[in-house]
Amino acid sequence: VQLQASGGGLVQAGASLRLSCAASGDTFSNYHMGWFRQSPGKEREFVAAINRSGGNTYYVDSVKGRFTISRDNAKNAVYLQMNSLKPEDTAVYYCEAGRNRALNSFTAYRKDIYDYWGQGTEVTVSS
Repeated sequence: VQLQASGGGLVQAGASLRLSCAASGDTFSNYHMGWFRQSPGKEREFVAAINRSGGNTYYVDSVKGRFTISRDNAKNAVYLQMNSLKPEDTAVYYCEAGRNRALNSFTAYRKDIYDYWGQGTEVTVSS
């Protein structure tokens, strides 16, 4: 599956952004999806994940209550609504897809349950 993230930009603290990730090349509903981010000098970190049907979602503590992950299987897309953005949210955001290992509350943050990722989209939050 091929993934393309979009929607990043430069915003002020407190603003909102909605990231999108378009998938192609395979049956989208077969994949659980995740958003990761990477800041300069840091490792890529888990942000949010959603299961195949969209019924279960998982978040890193630092974004709970501010970010919402959702998906539209009819449109082959996953989204990340980001509200109340903070300067520490500044990063390149990547969407990732997996199907070979289970997604649950214990595995959602693990990079090894995602098999595909695409080019990221850059988010910069100014203070």
